[in-house]
Amino acid sequence: MAVDRVERLNALLRREIGEALYKVFASDPLDLAAITVTKVRVARNLRNATVQVSIFGHESERGEFIRKLAGKAKELQALINRNLNLKYTPRLRFELDGSLEKGDRVLDVLSRLEGLETHGETNPAPDVPPG
Repeated sequence: MAVDRVERLNALLRREIGEALYKVFASDPLDLAAITVTKVRVARNLRNATVQVSIFGHESERGEFIRKLAGKAKELQALINRNLNLKYTPRLRFELDGSLEKGDRVLDVLSRLEGLETHGETNPAPDVPPG
């Protein structure tokens, strides 16, 4: 299978899984607004797929979120099978993706550095005599 075709399938599955989460967890009190499907990697044989999800906030509950997603994998696969015409519906495996949090930390550090530069320009250090 061509790489472009696999990439399109990954994007299609990412979108479908994101939409299916709201149907599968409709009666569950899970905070779906905190979950983002960031990436899907389908195996070359199309039998398995790794779904990477980012969970915003809920640091202490992330393991529980992943367990709940894994517990509903069969239902998600059934919805995908109904909505998409695929030769094989891949088995879904969920894992936590920390890349968004890393990006947030980098942006936070950059904004603090920018604030220090601005602060340093307006308020000279007290050890420097006015010149």
